[in-house]
Amino acid sequence: MSRSLRHGAFAATALVFSIASLSACGAGNDAQTLKVRPDNAATAVDNLKIQNVNVITQPDPEAEGPAVVAATLFNDGTKKETLESVTLPGTSATVKLSPAKGNGPLVVPAGGRLVLGGKGNASAVIENGRDAGADGDVRTVAFSFSETGEVSLGAAVVPATHFFKGFGPSALPSAKPTSSPSKSASGTPSGEASDSGAESGTPSDDAATTE
Repeated sequence: MSRSLRHGAFAATALVFSIASLSACGAGNDAQTLKVRPDNAATAVDNLKIQNVNVITQPDPEAEGPAVVAATLFNDGTKKETLESVTLPGTSATVKLSPAKGNGPLVVPAGGRLVLGGKGNASAVIENGRDAGADGDVRTVAFSFSETGEVSLGAAVVPATHFFKGFGPSALPSAKPTSSPSKSASGTPSGEASDSGAESGTPSDDAATTE
């Protein structure tokens, strides 16, 4: 290849990289523009690190039931921290904290970690999952600690499917009520339905007295 052609090729390549760089700068950090799925929310304050924060709702968006806040809390300090509360400011959501076993406070040990969500871990449960928001929303989650105080960050609201399935609410919604007994042409329940507790939707005497 002649020197002039090589120079032309190098110039074209440089122009392509320049345009690509300008396009990336114009896109900024907008994950939708860059077609990149954002990482789970994380932050650090003093000796505390909070990672993998998500608000996880029922797998069916139409279902009624609890939601949970999932997170991993690290304590790099020499003194234990107690997680006193988790709140979702700006919503009516109430979050109930429970240890992995028994009763008592949720402690982030010095040099250790505390996991919220998932089997065998502590939990932060929102009884009315709809208060947490719709899937795809970003909610502010505030963690209040005994020593560090309040630490807030934005977290995505996601359904308990795929990767999040094992970290979602352990209580699934109850089954929808069955339809009412069929009626005769006159508008009153048929004789068979009224005679049989099982058919009318009411447990029979045997079913009511037998475990």
